[in-house]
Amino acid sequence: MGDWGFLEKLLDQVQEHSTVVGKIWLTVLFIFRILILGLAGESVWGDEQSDFECNTAQPGCTNVCYDQAFPISHIRYWVLQFLFVSTPTLVYLGHVIYLSRREERLRQKEGELRALPAKDPQVERALAAVERQMAKISVAEDGRLRIRGALMGTYVASVLCKSVLEAGFLYGQWRLYGWTMEPVFVCQRAPCPYLVDCFVSRPTEKTIFIIFMLVVGLISLVLNLLELVHLLCRCLSRGMRARQGQDAPPTQGTSSDPYTDQVFFYLPVGQGPSSPPCPTYNGLSSSEQNWA
Repeated sequence: MGDWGFLEKLLDQVQEHSTVVGKIWLTVLFIFRILILGLAGESVWGDEQSDFECNTAQPGCTNVCYDQAFPISHIRYWVLQFLFVSTPTLVYLGHVIYLSRREERLRQKEGELRALPAKDPQVERALAAVERQMAKISVAEDGRLRIRGALMGTYVASVLCKSVLEAGFLYGQWRLYGWTMEPVFVCQRAPCPYLVDCFVSRPTEKTIFIIFMLVVGLISLVLNLLELVHLLCRCLSRGMRARQGQDAPPTQGTSSDPYTDQVFFYLPVGQGPSSPPCPTYNGLSSSEQNWA
């Protein structure tokens, strides 16, 4: 097997910008597929062609029968499956990196504009445009991008593509090989002179490995479908909360309308004067006493 380190580093970065189900999918991809195939695949399938023997001495017959039995090697087929299934995730990672770089450039531009005189109308318009662009990129407190907006669309598209590719490769494996490895393969193909019996080495061990990879592929497909359901529920929940926030009535007694729907008590007041007039002292009125 080749060096999977580069692909592993790329997919490891995706975990920081994935949902919980997406992180489980990446764990299944790493541990139960790439690592096991890299460690045990060569030992199980290394003798696939060298120990493929047919009961004939006709030159070229064994090669054409092997080509008929295995149009593509199981190992190479699974490697192609991993690469194709991982490609949508890498495309999503590219979108994440693009938005991260764009957010950094916008922040830098915002700082440069704020350093200029604020009374300049052109500076204010440019600053408002930068703020509108930054509002489209949702960043968490820890600096990670939230899966919203255009990034949510890319993420959903990547999960859909992974599901379709996973299902397609599982169907292709069933069409090419089936789910078991038969110990005897009957071949009739030129230049073989007659029906030839060809024998596969360690068919039981290879059958177990095929079933294992099939189960892991089905688990990966189920995880992708669960992630689609999770994303759908998440979007619906967010939309319902936003609608409830818009339809909620204004809070009573707020500072913007302090006297709305408040109850006031009024005391009865008589028709006559509320108090008798101030008496005079020494023939002077009250106003004259203050100036005396």
